[in-house]
Amino acid sequence: MATLRFNPLRIARPQRLLVSHSSSRPYTINSALRHALSTDDSVLLFGEDIAFGGVFRCSANLATDFGGDRVFNTPLCEQGIVGFAIGAAMSGFRPVAEIQFADYVYPAFDQLINEAAKARFRAGATNLHAGGLVVRMPAGAVGHGALYHSQSPEALFTHVPGLRVVIPRSPAQAKGLLLASIASNDPVLFLEPKILYRAAREHVPVEPYALPLSKAEVLRTGSDVTIVSYGTPLYACVDAARAAERDFGVGVEVIDLRTIYPWDRACVLDSVRKTGRAVVVHEAPVNAGVGAEVAATIQQEAFLNLEAPVQRVAGWSTHVGLVFEKFMMPDVVRIYDAIRKVTEY
Repeated sequence: MATLRFNPLRIARPQRLLVSHSSSRPYTINSALRHALSTDDSVLLFGEDIAFGGVFRCSANLATDFGGDRVFNTPLCEQGIVGFAIGAAMSGFRPVAEIQFADYVYPAFDQLINEAAKARFRAGATNLHAGGLVVRMPAGAVGHGALYHSQSPEALFTHVPGLRVVIPRSPAQAKGLLLASIASNDPVLFLEPKILYRAAREHVPVEPYALPLSKAEVLRTGSDVTIVSYGTPLYACVDAARAAERDFGVGVEVIDLRTIYPWDRACVLDSVRKTGRAVVVHEAPVNAGVGAEVAATIQQEAFLNLEAPVQRVAGWSTHVGLVFEKFMMPDVVRIYDAIRKVTEY
């Protein structure tokens, strides 16, 4: 059994670091993986084309630097990738398995739901559970992915106890949340919005750091409307909030869930009790999405504070057509209109 040495408590928080660099999402993912591999011999990295750097170059040069025993390609079999990862985790390793696109995760659904999520419940007092497992997958629309490269399946996993589901919004968030996920003793699904691989750049600390799982972040404060979102739509949410404040004179608070299961109910409810109005935004289809759970929780726990019905702005309940992909995603206009509705109700 491998020796576990990866200690999240040793990782500094990003606000304490002065050294940073302008970085894209693939580089920060690579930086996080490199740190995990270099500090813990039990960390393994594998998936389709991983040894060659992966489709989005997130694992570039890692096989060369850490060897084929720890960074390696797998057959084109998602069920096998996740099944092997679960077995490795139960043997004391911390495997980081990549599903090349989230659209391809469905063959591995049984392994994730019936094995990874239930392993701790079945293990009792033993160590034969899948804690330490991380499954990375690029998710969401990319602008030209159509039916099989633009899906957002995250809500399918938020119904299942035993899994953590994490979705970062930016390069800096991706690095801190991925390191926290690898250090976690729970199985984690780590969904990386694929359109942000090329679209998002920001200053990221060079040194390693961890961001807390299941802890939302308030991106901007406001007193009149709460927007709850995660991943790619947050950029449109912030732009819509600024436009609404300019046009309506309202203060709009924007919350990034970061972890959508288990999600930070306290942060959201505290905000809604203050503002009295809520808009939930996500890219995935509206039916049975994460927004439905957030809206239901707000209605149950903060009903007497609401000044208007909770609004949901999400993807339409249809498949993603190639030329219509941009119309599927929540944009500034739709979010702006939802703010107007709850404000004028």
